[in-house]
Amino acid sequence: MSTLRVEGVTVRFGEVTAVGDVSLTVEPGVTGLIGPNGAGKTTLFDVISGLRRPTAGRVLLDGEDITTRGPHQRSRLGVARTFQRLEVFGSLTVWENVVVALESRRRPAKLARELLERVGIAEFAGNQADTVPTGAARLLELARALATDPSLLLLDEPSSGLDRAETDAFGELLRQLSAEGRSVVLVEHDMDLVMGYCDHVHVLNLGRLLVSGTPDVVRAHEGVREAYLG
Repeated sequence: MSTLRVEGVTVRFGEVTAVGDVSLTVEPGVTGLIGPNGAGKTTLFDVISGLRRPTAGRVLLDGEDITTRGPHQRSRLGVARTFQRLEVFGSLTVWENVVVALESRRRPAKLARELLERVGIAEFAGNQADTVPTGAARLLELARALATDPSLLLLDEPSSGLDRAETDAFGELLRQLSAEGRSVVLVEHDMDLVMGYCDHVHVLNLGRLLVSGTPDVVRAHEGVREAYLG
């Protein structure tokens, strides 16, 4: 399992501080990153995945400083990410989308079918990707991310478009991925998913870290309870 450490990360856009002096550790297991819109979650994800360099602070993966490394370099280190905005090849079939992601692996056709079965969308294998339901497209993104065999998986709003049963099945899949030795981090608004399936939770508010802990610790925190959980 990969251990990720964020140390004193700050991101400013002009006079606006989107992320302010955030330090946290992603422990082995499934980690949730929550907070209201504008809390800085996606900006922090951009820093972790290498899409954006922080104004200050650093990112370490297994003790190695990767702050200046781009997304492709981090991918080679075992980091994979999905996005809130769907990033699939709409003109290709669902199966072809995964085959493309597996181009450097042996027997990509067979592996692609196995990954589609694993995430629960094998029935859509022959469908053009831009015709499948949003939930299936989300799971296709996950299959494509898994094609790189990552040790650290970053998921941005992965349950968007999934119904309750699909979300619960997705939560069980996250547990399986963790049991295989992968570290999983998800930005998520579905509190049932976060509190039911995450081992650790970090809460951002106005770009700063409000609290970190187990779901029970976070659920009991007065500020979190009042602001986010009702």
